[in-house]
Amino acid sequence: MADPGAGAPGDRPFVIVVSSLGALFREPFHQALAPHYRVWLFLGGAGRDAAVTWQQPYIVGATQVDTLDAEAMIRAARDLDARLRAEYGRGVQGVLSYDESRIIDTAALAEALGLPTSPAEAVSRCRDKHATRQALDAAGVPQARSLAVGGAERALEAAAELGFPVVVKPRNLAASFGVIRVDRAEDVAGAYHAAAGIVLPEEKEKYEESVLVEEFLDGPEISVEAACFDGRVAVLAVARKQLGFAPAFEEVGHVVDAGDPLLTDPGLAGLVAAAHQAVGFHTGVTHTELRRTASGFKVVEINARLGGGHIPLLALLARGVDVNRVAADVACGREPELTGSVSRVAAIRFYYPERTGVLASVVIDEDALPAAVQQARVLVAPMTEVKLPPQGVAWQSRAAHAIAVADTADECRSALDAAEKAITMEPAAEAVR
Repeated sequence: MADPGAGAPGDRPFVIVVSSLGALFREPFHQALAPHYRVWLFLGGAGRDAAVTWQQPYIVGATQVDTLDAEAMIRAARDLDARLRAEYGRGVQGVLSYDESRIIDTAALAEALGLPTSPAEAVSRCRDKHATRQALDAAGVPQARSLAVGGAERALEAAAELGFPVVVKPRNLAASFGVIRVDRAEDVAGAYHAAAGIVLPEEKEKYEESVLVEEFLDGPEISVEAACFDGRVAVLAVARKQLGFAPAFEEVGHVVDAGDPLLTDPGLAGLVAAAHQAVGFHTGVTHTELRRTASGFKVVEINARLGGGHIPLLALLARGVDVNRVAADVACGREPELTGSVSRVAAIRFYYPERTGVLASVVIDEDALPAAVQQARVLVAPMTEVKLPPQGVAWQSRAAHAIAVADTADECRSALDAAEKAITMEPAAEAVR
C-alpha cells in the first residue's frame, strides 16, 4: 500500500472513488481532492478502468473490483476499511462516484458502510426519469408532462395526447443520448425506435416502457449544481446552456457567471429544493437541468452526480467554489466551503467538424488563442470517426473545446469565437472524396 500521508497532512480522510473515466474531463476532480483526501480508487466492470494510469499522482491505492456489482464492492470496501484501521487507525470515511452508470451501486456501498449518502432508492429514482416524473408530479413540482411508452403505436398516442412538438428520449440514459424533438406524427415511430434501440452494456435496468414522450418546454435551459447536506440544498453554480444541432439537444457550451442573479434567486432555489425533497435526495452533489418557460422554471431532470462538460471547473474559475471538493466534503460528512472567492465569468465551447466522418487530425494553434482562453484541448485522436448529432452525442461528436475566463459573458464569447479560428480540423482523405 502506498503511504497515504506522503506529502500532505496526516489527517486527510480516506475516500473511495468508484470509477475514474478519462483524464480529459475528470483529472480536475482528482486534482481538487488530492491535497485534502486520501483517494482509493475502485476500478473495473464491463471492461472499464483496467489499470491505474493517469490517476497515479492523485491516489494512494486502487482495488480491482466489479464496480457494477454493489455486493462485490461492499466486500472489497470492508476488507479495505479493516486494513486501513489496522495500519492507520482510521477507516474509509466517504464514498462517491461521478460515473452515471455507477451512482446507484455507489450509494448502496455508502449505505452498507454507514457513510453519508442519499438512499440508493433515491439515486435510482433520479436515474429512472419516469420515476423522477412520478415523484415530482406527486409533490406538485413544475415539470414537463411525460408519458412512458413501450411501443411506437403508444408513442404516437402519447404525442397526440401531449400535443406537438414533443420530446422523445430514453428513460434512463445521460448526455442527451437519444433525445430528440419531434414536430410531426409521421416522425414519432422513427424517434421511438432510435431511443429504444440504444442499449449500453453498463445499463442493468431494463424497462418494458423504456422510452418517454414528453411535453416540449420552450425557453432557455440552465443547470444548477447543488450541494445537499444537513437538510440544506445549497446552490453552488448556475450554468447557462447553449444548445445546438436541432432537433437534437446537443450541449455545445456553458456559461457560468459569478454575478448571475439566478444564484440568489429564492424562487429557483426553492424549486430545486422541492425537487430534491420529492425524489428523496438529501446528501450529495447534484446536477439539475431546468427550462425557463413563459410560466416559469420547470424541471427537466435531476442527475444525482457531478455535472459533466467541465461545469465544476467553470464554477471554480468563475466563483472560486470547488464543486469537486464540495462533493467529497459532503460524502465524508464534513462542512463544505460554499463561499465564492472570485467574481468573474467562465465559459466553455465545444467545436465540431462540418460533417460526420473520420478526422485525420485536429490541431490548435496555441499562439493564435486570445489571452482570455485559459484552456484549449483536442478531444479526439487522429483518424477518429466523429458522428454529429443526432447520430452521435457528446464524446462521439466533439472534436475540441476551449475555456475562457473574463469579466463579462460577451468577452468570453468573443474569446471563444477567436479560439475557433485557431482550430484546424483535417478530414481523412477518404472522407472528402
